[in-house]
Amino acid sequence: MTGAYNWHLVALSIVVAAMASYTALELAGRVSEKEGRLSWIWLFAGAFAMGTGIWSMHFIGMLAFSLPIQVAYDDSINALSWILAIVVSGIALFVVRRPTMSGANLSIGAALMGVGICCMHYTGMAAMRMSPPIRYDPALFIASVLIAIGASLAALWIAFQLRKKHSALAIVAKLASALVMGLAITGMHYTGMAAAQFAPDTICLAADSASGMDATTLAGLIGFATVSLLIVTLVISAFDAHYHAQTANLADSLQVANAQLRNIALYDSLTGLPNRFLLDDRLGQAMSHSKRVGKSCAVMFVDLDKFKPVNDNFGHRIGDDLLRMVAQRLAASVRKEDTVARAGGDEFIVVLSEIAKRDDAAIIGRKILEQLSQSFHINRYELNISCSIGISVYPDDGKDMETLKINADIAMYQAKKEGRNNFQFFEPGMGVAAPQPAR
Repeated sequence: MTGAYNWHLVALSIVVAAMASYTALELAGRVSEKEGRLSWIWLFAGAFAMGTGIWSMHFIGMLAFSLPIQVAYDDSINALSWILAIVVSGIALFVVRRPTMSGANLSIGAALMGVGICCMHYTGMAAMRMSPPIRYDPALFIASVLIAIGASLAALWIAFQLRKKHSALAIVAKLASALVMGLAITGMHYTGMAAAQFAPDTICLAADSASGMDATTLAGLIGFATVSLLIVTLVISAFDAHYHAQTANLADSLQVANAQLRNIALYDSLTGLPNRFLLDDRLGQAMSHSKRVGKSCAVMFVDLDKFKPVNDNFGHRIGDDLLRMVAQRLAASVRKEDTVARAGGDEFIVVLSEIAKRDDAAIIGRKILEQLSQSFHINRYELNISCSIGISVYPDDGKDMETLKINADIAMYQAKKEGRNNFQFFEPGMGVAAPQPAR
């Protein structure tokens, strides 16, 4: 017994398959971008919409096929094939939601999806309840299975590659891919239909319960309902993507604002060095580390000598540029684990996080003196300055931050008293009854 096809319904089945494929590509992106409970909600809802689309293509293709006898389909078996389509779609979305796609995962997912599509198709064929039962050509049957697995492999790979791309070019790629996937899915269906062989005396046992609705009308209604469902799914996905993009932009803006506030709170706006607040945190960490490992750390108070004449003679803009260059040279003179901070004006504080002996701080002091004694070239001016450095060492010169900073400041004034452009370690008795020299 030979059947025939309504080619209008065949074309409708291809359109539905392509729409279901495009919806699958969109849902792959939504599922992969979600986390936790929301990801599972999208997966189940997407599996329902995508599975319904695949099953609808299959059933429209079945309705496009006619035999010389009256044909109908068992409702319960048809429902089972629909459930299988949803399960297959769930497997596909579960595979593409993974952060990475290995060859093994792709192969296993494609095999499960392909076999699932075949089970849906041949379960739907069984819904015809033919007597004698439908026989299948082995070669075409195997071909339909291979086509299903191959189509599933391509679909999963394409969906994984395009799942997080939303540009205009990505949309074109998704449309082209959806058409190819739709043709592959319908190719499997019609290969499976071609494999079916009906005996001349075949009768349809499900015909007794058939409705009076014409097959073309029923197919049109199913196609309209399915396309509507897929369109609604795509609209919801588009709104969700828009909301997700807005939320991501707001999160990025908030992150930038938080970073700016953090910089304002912890860093000097002129030089970009840590300010007093961050300095205290770094010094506290250095002291805790030194206490834990049984070593020392040091505080260096660096004050520029006769910086005021630079502002008076060349203006504050040149003075600000000079401070920035001083900050760069100071940062280049110490180790990465050390801290250079601007205390205010022309005063800088250096925290040496770990030193084995006092001479280590002296080495850094001499390096800073050498760096700052070199000429500064700003615009057309050549500026020459020096600095005075006071050094206090933890725990010998103080066991708390304030004492260390005060003693380093006292040692700095002693360096100025000794003629500037030198460094002095704090010694007990420094600064007692001694006038502080001008900076």
